[in-house]
Amino acid sequence: MNKRIDIEKISPKAYDAICGLENYLQSSSLPNIFFELIRIRASQINGCAFCINMHSSDALKLGETHQRIFLLSVWRETSLYTKEEQIILAMTEEITLINENGLSDETYMLAKNVFNENEIAEIIMAIITINAWNRIGISTKMIV
Repeated sequence: MNKRIDIEKISPKAYDAICGLENYLQSSSLPNIFFELIRIRASQINGCAFCINMHSSDALKLGETHQRIFLLSVWRETSLYTKEEQIILAMTEEITLINENGLSDETYMLAKNVFNENEIAEIIMAIITINAWNRIGISTKMIV
């Protein structure tokens, strides 16, 4: 696979805008591991090898276990994830696959019972941001 254009060099203002979303997420009160789980799971769904590799490595640096990363695509079939993480993963799947049913009322209500509105906004923005990165990675054939 040959890499295509380099968005960062060709369109730096657009690239910086997406980086701005990342910077916004850095100020979150939510644990960083939540965002890495979002990034890995969305990247699995979208098939972005570059992002799966990067964010799995980042998660390991944060202390995430190999087992939880290996089982992330089947998180519903294990008890390794907290209630909060399960809600975040459900939101990630529903928003990433928005054309199917979108973020369901059921999942949104579960999130409202656990997270405040600001945290829900941060989770949604994290999901949107990694989906944008996945589309950049896949369409430009970023290489691992």
